[in-house]
Amino acid sequence: MAHSPEAFTEGQIVLLDKPLTWSSFQAVNKVKWSLKKHLGLKKIKVGHAGTLDPLATGLLIVCTGKFTKRISELQGMPKEYTGTFYLGATTPSYDLETGVNATFPTEHITEELIQATLPQFLGEIDQKPPVFSAIKKDGKRLYEHARKGEEVEIAARKTTIYEFELTRIALPEIDFRVICSKGTYIRSLANDFGEALQSGAHLTALRRTKIGEFTVDNAITPDDFEKSITPQSLPDTTA
Repeated sequence: MAHSPEAFTEGQIVLLDKPLTWSSFQAVNKVKWSLKKHLGLKKIKVGHAGTLDPLATGLLIVCTGKFTKRISELQGMPKEYTGTFYLGATTPSYDLETGVNATFPTEHITEELIQATLPQFLGEIDQKPPVFSAIKKDGKRLYEHARKGEEVEIAARKTTIYEFELTRIALPEIDFRVICSKGTYIRSLANDFGEALQSGAHLTALRRTKIGEFTVDNAITPDDFEKSITPQSLPDTTA
C-alpha cells in the first residue's frame, strides 16, 4: 500500500494493536497526528470501528479519508477476544478499573461445574451493559452517572455468543476465547458467568484478536504506524 497523502485521503484501513492503558480515542489521535506531521494532511477524517477499553489490548480498525464511510459496516462484524476471568470477587466496573466491592465463596466450583455452566452463554443471550460504560442515559455517559454514585436503571440487550471456549482453568482464574456479535460486553460476560456459578467474577485481562477476517497478527502499534509513514519506513502492515 502506498503511504502517500493521496492514498490516505482516498481511504485506507489501518490495523492497530492498541497498547494497554491507551484509549481508543488516543490511538486514533496518534494516527491523525502522524498523518498531519509526516504527510502534511491537516484536514483528514480518521475514525475507528469499535471501541476498546483502556485496560484491553488488541485489534483496533482505524479508517482514514473516504473509508470512514465503511465504519458502520466494519463495526457489525463478529469479534474475537481472549482474556481472563477471576472468580470469587466482583468490582463495580466488572474489571480492574475499580477495586473489589464483594467477595464470594469458590469452594464449590469445580471444572465440571464450570464446563456445565458454559452452554447457557452460547447463542442469543440477554446482557446488561456495565454501569461503567460509554452508553448514554439521560444525555450522560453511564460511567459519568456511576462515578457520581448515581443509581441508573439499565435495560438488557440482545447479543450473540457464537463461540465460547475455556482455554485454561487454574482457579480462581479462567482463560477464555469468545467470538461474539457487535455490542457484546466481555466484562458483563465475566460478571454474569460468576453469578451463574453461584459466586462472583470480574475481568482481569482482555485482548481483541479478530474483527471479521481482520486479525491482530497483521496489526502494528500506534508508534510503529508513525514510523511506517516516515522516510525510514517499516515494512507495510496495513490492510
